Amino acid sequence: MNQTLVTDFLILGFSEMPHLRVPLLLGFFCLYMAAISGNLLIMVTISASPTLHTPMYFFLVNLAVVDILCTSTILPKLLDTMLWGRTISYGGCMTQLFFFTGSMGAELLLFSAMAYDRFVAICCPLHYSTWMGPRVCAFLAGIDWAISLFNTSVHTGLMMRLPFCNSNVIEHFFCEIPPLLKLSCAPTQVNEDMAFAADVFFAVGNFSVIILSYGFIVASILKIRSAEGKQRAFSTCSAHLIVVSMYYSTIIYTYIRPSSSYSLNKDKVVSIIYTSVAPTLNPLIYTLRNKDVKVALQKLLSYC
Repeated sequence: MNQTLVTDFLILGFSEMPHLRVPLLLGFFCLYMAAISGNLLIMVTISASPTLHTPMYFFLVNLAVVDILCTSTILPKLLDTMLWGRTISYGGCMTQLFFFTGSMGAELLLFSAMAYDRFVAICCPLHYSTWMGPRVCAFLAGIDWAISLFNTSVHTGLMMRLPFCNSNVIEHFFCEIPPLLKLSCAPTQVNEDMAFAADVFFAVGNFSVIILSYGFIVASILKIRSAEGKQRAFSTCSAHLIVVSMYYSTIIYTYIRPSSSYSLNKDKVVSIIYTSVAPTLNPLIYTLRNKDVKVALQKLLSYC
């Protein structure tokens, strides 16, 4: 049969809910504005406050950069498709896939680095200045970005080798691996295997590291005699645990399964959490549950 290769895609988005078009448009616009302003405010506050120039806040700045990259990759194009048209070029789709997959991997690795930082601070406080010095933090951040760049390059390269000729309708609101694999007219087993391997490494592997770190942290906290000391130690970890639980549960659900089990409505809801809601809530969670950040933010706002 003659096959016509796809040169652009039609993003289905939320077209099956036309009655919710205006509320969804306003909702995603507000989420994007909140994510950008909140993460920028975190970055400015930490940069302008010498008391926050510590490893924990260094990784928090990196997390804010990743959240801005993630939301800026997805939401502006989503708003554009909801307003003017649902098409995206082949190159635009692959670019969106590249930056989204890279930011997602970087975020998962940053969670592990932040868990390691809390482990050293609570379990090995006498070695904290040595084990979490500026060079170590820069090395961890560099490794984070390098691995994420390599991972997204592999996935995007494998996706670009696939011919798309069955259909050009993406049953999603952005270009992601599972819905794109459904459109290929060639075998996708290699892509699925690589996606599964990456998910095992990024999601399951990093989550195991976080669980192990917090196992040691909890054991150390329980040895603290004073209730105030226990509360202070738990408060430094609670925000991180909330963000990790919300993010990892959605990532594992989306990627650690074959593309044949892809479900349009369920996956859209889950994807909204880690592309829009999580980047918006991260600054609020870390700010509202962190006394040092709140004090620095109040000083910054009063100075302005």
